Amino acid sequence: MIDLYTDATPNGLKIAIALEELDLEYQAHRLYLGGEQKTPEFTQLNPNQKIPVLVDGDITVTESGAILYYLAQKTGRLLPQDMVKRTKVMEMLMLQMSGVGPNFGQFLVWAAAWGNEVPQASDRYQKEVIRLFSVLEQHLDGHNYFAGDEFTIADIAFLPWIRLCHVHPVAQSLPLDNFKNLSNWYQRVIEREAVQRGLLVPEPHEPEKMFKAFVSSTVGLGELHNA
Repeated sequence: MIDLYTDATPNGLKIAIALEELDLEYQAHRLYLGGEQKTPEFTQLNPNQKIPVLVDGDITVTESGAILYYLAQKTGRLLPQDMVKRTKVMEMLMLQMSGVGPNFGQFLVWAAAWGNEVPQASDRYQKEVIRLFSVLEQHLDGHNYFAGDEFTIADIAFLPWIRLCHVHPVAQSLPLDNFKNLSNWYQRVIEREAVQRGLLVPEPHEPEKMFKAFVSSTVGLGELHNA
């Protein structure tokens, strides 16, 4: 039995989607990120005090990209065997982990958690996310998925972040509709039954509670990281 320690954040939802796509048996343990990630028990699993964490027998894996890769390796699915195609998947996975995720996250920090008190910062990250959307648009030109015509862990990595453009009040300001290929990819992927199941794991806290946890865990703003 696989144990998944998670919350209904983009990085957490990636792993639930992958587990559903792979039809693996697992148990999800929901953490409230307003403080439960700081407990000694969870810190022992991940000293970085971040979700998601996957425990598979004697193996503990942290970092959502590493977990996706582990699950793909474990099952031999969602990652092509051909070296060239496999490398393209990893290239796109790294783009999500190093580009879209961090910049999208910073946009939400400055525009939402900080209430847009520093509009220059919000604008900087908003523009960078939009620029990255244009990069993704080019990658999808003539292809159904990010690494070609095969659904992979790269698509799973991007999906919860792009989904924010439809479900997050601040992210709805991003002009996703201006990117035809990216919008079509989103509709194609969001309709997968396993994706829809994964997006329900875990059940999210109420929006007000989720936002309070987001503010509390924002370094320099919330109280969780005060010395």
